[in-house]
Amino acid sequence: MKLSEELIWRGFQAETTIKDPTNLDERKSKKFYFGADPSADSLTIGNLAALMMCACFVRHGYKPYLLVGGATGQIGDPKETGERDLKTLEEVEHNKACIKKQMESVISPDGAANTKDDGDAENDNWEVTLVDNYDWFKNMNYLEFLRSVGKAFSMTQLLDRKFIQNRIGEGGSGISYAEFSYTLIQGYDFWHLYKEYGIDLQLCGADQFGNASTGIRLINKFENATADVWSTPLIIDPATGRKFGKSEGNAIWLASSDNGQGNFTPVFDFYQFWLNQADESVEYLLKIYTVYSREEIEAILAEHKAAPEKRVAQKALAKGATEVVHGKTSAKAAITLTDILFGGKKLGQLTENEIESIALLLPTLKLSEERPAISLVDALVETELVSSKTEARKMIAGNAISVNGEKVTDEAFEITSLSILKRGKNKFALVK
Repeated sequence: MKLSEELIWRGFQAETTIKDPTNLDERKSKKFYFGADPSADSLTIGNLAALMMCACFVRHGYKPYLLVGGATGQIGDPKETGERDLKTLEEVEHNKACIKKQMESVISPDGAANTKDDGDAENDNWEVTLVDNYDWFKNMNYLEFLRSVGKAFSMTQLLDRKFIQNRIGEGGSGISYAEFSYTLIQGYDFWHLYKEYGIDLQLCGADQFGNASTGIRLINKFENATADVWSTPLIIDPATGRKFGKSEGNAIWLASSDNGQGNFTPVFDFYQFWLNQADESVEYLLKIYTVYSREEIEAILAEHKAAPEKRVAQKALAKGATEVVHGKTSAKAAITLTDILFGGKKLGQLTENEIESIALLLPTLKLSEERPAISLVDALVETELVSSKTEARKMIAGNAISVNGEKVTDEAFEITSLSILKRGKNKFALVK
């Protein structure tokens, strides 16, 4: 399958300046850039969809340049609803470091762009180039920016942007000069990367198409050259009709542990999110969030259709998406833990390696020769399933605690062997 065919089949096609997608297959310059602002210390699965599109380009021989917006992150990409809160410089630096790692881990030889052992040795040798627009904006002269970039745009062009019209129209919240100028800064990025690296293609989410197109005008005006933008649709949760993203309050984060701002989704919860998708959503999500081939997805869907109760498609989706973000070892551990908690697999059947793998996914307490047993109350507190012994006793008395699938109401209960503790419906810990 050619790049143009795969992009369309997977649903990675929205607004674009490229009239004929097949031009991507034979494009002379096989370089692109994709940018993300450090507005939080983790990306979400909304961002992941665009990164999966980028990975698709990489698998077809394109070289990726990933931009972290250290400069634009200090302003904030305008929302339709109102001004963003400004981040401190310390927050921006922290967020930059976190999301750089996430972007690189997805677009890497071991991530979604993996082309090793695909029969084409040329695809095995490429690298990610990480860039930060703060590097070229930190010494930018304001008058120079106004003369070069500001003069290239009329206010009419900028006021035509839908999000600006929403903000300044009747009932709108207004817009600051800083956010109004955001699109010019992003346009300058494209122009700079064209001059510095010869990049003439920007990839983005559909909501960034207008900002991305700003760079095309600058490249055309000052370099007498052409450039393009290819965007992918925003991902809409088929069950709720809401987009996947932090602004919607339904964020599934790529970080599996807290980087300091509470923006994380544990690996097991990440896996369960995909496992619980509805039948009508699963084909759509399989194409976007996994690297299974067309033949593999068709086979998965056929098997699922024959026996929907087995949830074959959901299991494949959860496995594939978790492998992309957290790796095969973590995905396998999530599958094992799911089988134990919900599939009837017994703890006694686990190998030592399997026990160690699920210990990476759950709060874990280790017994020893010095402490061969622990009270249930202490175990709940030490694994942080509860905040205090008082809360532990209340939960036990309220029939809210299980050990290895059995409800326990005796606060004097002791744990002496490998056990999984459960609080309520979905909080777990391991004692080994």
